[in-house]
Amino acid sequence: MTEKTRYTDEELQEFKELILEKLEKARRDYDALKASLSGSDGNDIADTSPTFKVLEEGASVLSKEEAGRLAQRQAKFIAHLEAALVRVENKTYGICRLTGKLIPKDRLRAVPHATLSVEAKENGKA
Repeated sequence: MTEKTRYTDEELQEFKELILEKLEKARRDYDALKASLSGSDGNDIADTSPTFKVLEEGASVLSKEEAGRLAQRQAKFIAHLEAALVRVENKTYGICRLTGKLIPKDRLRAVPHATLSVEAKENGKA
């Protein structure tokens, strides 16, 4: 029996559904982060007393910086998931880009946008 070189269409469909679920959640999270950055979430300091205004503005700046970083990470995650969908469509999904071997299903379920097997990643080939 020869070693399997790619996942079956049924397996790819299973991964596609998983990726689409994660993508939908990631986009919702990203939209929420963008809303908090633009101030459209309704939380503002306009109605607080002047005593707390300075403290809240400082906290707000830090909070917006953190939200900005999180939004950038989320956008990158979305891009990785979208790239994974392309690999599903062209039937190269789940193949380690360094070793050419199949990435185990458990790894792909945990990190659906993975392009490296744990072996390749640990060997520092990345």
